[in-house]
Amino acid sequence: MTTDAPDFHFRSIALPALLPSLLFAIGEGAIIPIIPAVASNLGAGLAAAGFIAAMIMVGNLIGDIPSGVIVSRVGEKNAMIGAAVVSVIGVLLCIITPSPWVLGAGIFLLGVSAATFALARHAFMTTFVPLTYRARALSTLGGTFRAGWFVGPFIAAGLIALTGSVQVVFWVQIIMAVAVIVILIFMKDPRANWAMDAADTPKPAASATEPASEPAPITAGAKFVNDEAVGLFRTIWAFRGVLIRIGSGVAVVSALRASRTVILPLWAVSIGVNEIDTALIIGIGGAMDFALFYASGQIMDRFGRLFSVIPSMLGLGTGLLVLSVTHDLPSAVIWFVAMTVFTGIANGLGSGILMTLGADLAPQGNPAPFLGAFRFTGDFGTAAAPLALAAIVAVASLPLATAIIGALGFVGAGILVRYVPRYVPKRPGQRSA
Repeated sequence: MTTDAPDFHFRSIALPALLPSLLFAIGEGAIIPIIPAVASNLGAGLAAAGFIAAMIMVGNLIGDIPSGVIVSRVGEKNAMIGAAVVSVIGVLLCIITPSPWVLGAGIFLLGVSAATFALARHAFMTTFVPLTYRARALSTLGGTFRAGWFVGPFIAAGLIALTGSVQVVFWVQIIMAVAVIVILIFMKDPRANWAMDAADTPKPAASATEPASEPAPITAGAKFVNDEAVGLFRTIWAFRGVLIRIGSGVAVVSALRASRTVILPLWAVSIGVNEIDTALIIGIGGAMDFALFYASGQIMDRFGRLFSVIPSMLGLGTGLLVLSVTHDLPSAVIWFVAMTVFTGIANGLGSGILMTLGADLAPQGNPAPFLGAFRFTGDFGTAAAPLALAAIVAVASLPLATAIIGALGFVGAGILVRYVPRYVPKRPGQRSA
């Protein structure tokens, strides 16, 4: 795959590749802010509500185990249809639940489906988007998820205000999932569109100084993964060096992001903010997050990956540390709003960074197994941090848990500063030695 790829146009992927992701994320975005409130209404305490909210991250982690093989074998389109069906099953469990633990099981299934859905889109973009546009394309994909997480809470707040019921919000995900299935069944697959465009475009001859295709990343095991659709743990072993080094930093990035999605609704419950206001405040934070997605891609493509991820990590860490000391202040609600917005901006600065790093490192011929392994390392942090958060809340307090998670942001920034330059080019089209 050449890096200039004159036949590539963003409009060729906008509707078929990004619309399903947007709809799926709207459903998720509507549900996530109200999970602690629903769990609390079913009798769960603050720590148990945090644990149940963390089940979506645990589901993401478990879903990573088969997702690479599933996408390699059945294709991105079929994998996303299956994921949408599983999400409907999970949400139906949430609707009929008589207990917080059945709610947790439904949220877990939603997480499993989200993992497969996200990997399928990630694999497609990695394979077909030229390196020159990679960060912008993947930050745009990240932006579609952020758009959904921005719109979803406002839909949730409106429905709760109209009906007086929190449970009705779960129907948003069902409607969105059904819409995704219909779109995927009847809309032409973007893989076919790209293939036809590529076939119509003459390929320039390779010169002695310019290789015909983008070199594979300097990572042990690339040929092994390109040759066959292998399982997650064999892929992790084949790429163990890069996954231990960059993967540990990626896990911290994911841990902060996941913890933020749990901390903010829990914080609202703890300081007495009602469900409608919680959804609105988190939606405003989501708007800040969404607004910066394309700027993040531009920064990564022009200046390098670290110029996006390091400010993001430092901002998230600082925001959570500041929030941790405001719980008992008279102005606690004002600080909650301010830090929700501030961490939304920080998160937006890193939009698409994990998908971009994964795409930079993945074998281009068959990226899904590696991306599954890469996402697993990140999602390990995604699942572990909220569970640790719930445990600390149970034995200590929510402010202490928030402070500990905030401090991790500085640790993650240090790891990435150390290892990203070793494996990832400073500019598009360059390779590290």
